[in-house]
Amino acid sequence: MEPLDRTYKTADGSELPVRLWRPDRVRAALVYLHGIQSHRGWYEASSRYLAEAGVAVFQVERRGSGVDRAHERGHVDRAETWLDDVSAAAEFARREAGVPGVHLLGVSWGGKLALASAGAQPGLYRSLMLAAPGIFPKVDPALGVKVRVAQSLMAGRPLGRFPIPLGDPELFTANPERQRFIASDPLSLREVTARFMFESRRLDRLARAAAGRVSAPTLLALAEQDRIIDNEATRALVLAMPVRRRIWVYAGAHHTLDFEPDPGGYFRDLAAWIEGVESGV
Repeated sequence: MEPLDRTYKTADGSELPVRLWRPDRVRAALVYLHGIQSHRGWYEASSRYLAEAGVAVFQVERRGSGVDRAHERGHVDRAETWLDDVSAAAEFARREAGVPGVHLLGVSWGGKLALASAGAQPGLYRSLMLAAPGIFPKVDPALGVKVRVAQSLMAGRPLGRFPIPLGDPELFTANPERQRFIASDPLSLREVTARFMFESRRLDRLARAAAGRVSAPTLLALAEQDRIIDNEATRALVLAMPVRRRIWVYAGAHHTLDFEPDPGGYFRDLAAWIEGVESGV
């Protein structure tokens, strides 16, 4: 199966890239959100698997990331713009796939965006799927970086650039082949603006506050050896959500589950979850 590269119109009238994996017979639709450093190309294997299982997968490229060149790289004006982009993507996916509602999958940083989005528009999503979501990060910018971010914003320089503190590929995976891919990936986002950092912190708060408003069944997939997120805090948040939920912990796995030497079990679990929600199980 080969994907189609499309664009969709956002609330502010601009366009964002989306990669569509469309099966011959669509049984469900999924909006797929990537992480802060990653882009849609990191999750091609899981997208292909789900599409072959009958799920139309819409891999959204966050504005200013990956192949998007229409917007300032690594920048956003306000966190609500991200939420608007996801909402527009979900409406686009619903129309294109001809389904009443879509599933929402967020990986890593995209997990907190997915949670905030599901809480903002609870009626739009069939289910919420969080894969090693960055709601409670273990890795944080150094204090000196935070001070310089604040100084940049106070001086009226929101486009000042700062490194994302995830420069070591071993944080994402123990798979040497995928470590080499991350290290040499020309589309990876390595730095963001001061405004992005500030709004990303705001998104943390929006996501945690949104957890109580989510109404869709929720899946949480955790990597046992995750060095980027706090698994226990994340589990506690999901357990407190007023929804039907399922939590899976993948033994021995690292943060990016797609990059495990054999991610087949994770892929099958995602497909089974969607099938179960669609069938009412």
